Amino acid sequence: MKYLEFFTIDVWTMIFTLVNMFIVYVIVKKLLFKPVLKVLDRRDAEIKKIYVDANEANAKAQTLEKEYSEKMANAKDEAGEIIKQATLSAHRREQEIISAAQEKATLMTKKAEAEIEQERKKAYRDIRNDISDISVAIAGKMVKKEISARDHASLIDEFIENVGE
Repeated sequence: MKYLEFFTIDVWTMIFTLVNMFIVYVIVKKLLFKPVLKVLDRRDAEIKKIYVDANEANAKAQTLEKEYSEKMANAKDEAGEIIKQATLSAHRREQEIISAAQEKATLMTKKAEAEIEQERKKAYRDIRNDISDISVAIAGKMVKKEISARDHASLIDEFIENVGE
């Protein structure tokens, strides 16, 4: 029983303790919980804003990446088209140059053939004129004198020498 005195229940002490506890609770609630909750709410709002900003930045980065990919694809297509056009243009130019060279070669060949034909005709006319002149000269000499074997050989030699000129 000794220990029971130590553990006695006093109603007024209990009421006083409950009232003290209620007062401390109200003070702590007003002075500590509300500011701490405000700080926590503010921090929560900042974190949510950071997540929203991060999601927006991620979406924007994905959009930019998609645009970049499209632009790169378009650039590759455009570069391929430019190369194709340049190749076609070079091929056309090559054909034009080859055609012009062939036409020039054909023209030069025809011109050379015409010049050769003119030179041949001129040489033929010159030989004919020379032969006519020689024939007239021989006929004239024959009429003037009777031809002996020796004269005949000398006339042939003279004719051959004149033809060479």
